[in-house]
Amino acid sequence: MFNNVTIVGVGLISGSFAIALKQKGFAKNIIGVSRTEASIKKALELGFIDEALPLEEAVAKSDLIYVAIPVDSTIPVMQKIMGLVNDKQIVADAGSTKFALCDALSDHPMRKRFVATHPMWGTEYSGPEAAVKDAFAGRACVICEKEKSDVDAVEIMEKLYRELGMHIIYMEAASHDMHAAYVSHISHITSFALANTVLEKEKEGDKIFELAGGGFESTVRLAKSNPAMWAPIFMQNRENVLDVLNEHISQLRKFKSALEKENMEYLDELMVNANKISKIIK
Repeated sequence: MFNNVTIVGVGLISGSFAIALKQKGFAKNIIGVSRTEASIKKALELGFIDEALPLEEAVAKSDLIYVAIPVDSTIPVMQKIMGLVNDKQIVADAGSTKFALCDALSDHPMRKRFVATHPMWGTEYSGPEAAVKDAFAGRACVICEKEKSDVDAVEIMEKLYRELGMHIIYMEAASHDMHAAYVSHISHITSFALANTVLEKEKEGDKIFELAGGGFESTVRLAKSNPAMWAPIFMQNRENVLDVLNEHISQLRKFKSALEKENMEYLDELMVNANKISKIIK
């Protein structure tokens, strides 16, 4: 499909995306752009990029530019990219927040060549070594503000993501950020907070290791996530995250109250209500 694809950022998402493009035969040549020489070197060693170039040279050479970097860096980098592209090139991002970026590019003369996407997949790992095969299969990909992008650009990105095994969901950017706070961002904050709670109360690390069961491990898994990626997400989506965090704190207080008052009936009621999630998530 593409002669040259540039990935800006050579970490988990962009690396896995590059692997998928190569695996499906969608790109003849993949160019990597990164601020760190070590990351570029590792991406070349792993083979999911074919060459490394400065941003301007990479953009000039590419049919598709795919940006997957921390969201606080995405806006200035994307503004620079949009000033370099022509009406035959496509630019897409993979950021976990969409409103700030879409708002920043809303009046850009090349806005129509940008497709705002968020493949809803990730792990707690980061860097080029975290990239894996078949990462996106069976997952959702959100496309925001579809109507503001050229039809051909949207159709190409839709086809690409579907070929990677994803199903497409369309949302406005503000709606995306609200829902992402509910189903993704709060999970990470909760995991970070639980890890800090246990580290504060349980001073013997070997006991945590020896006694931690599957439930604890799965709940704190996200606490291994890279703060350089997640702190900007929380800050950029601050209002939505605070809204869901306040509700989460309210729910925790209900459990605390039930225990303090030794109210078994209320405790049971809270958990029965929570069990309703099984009708949504199997």
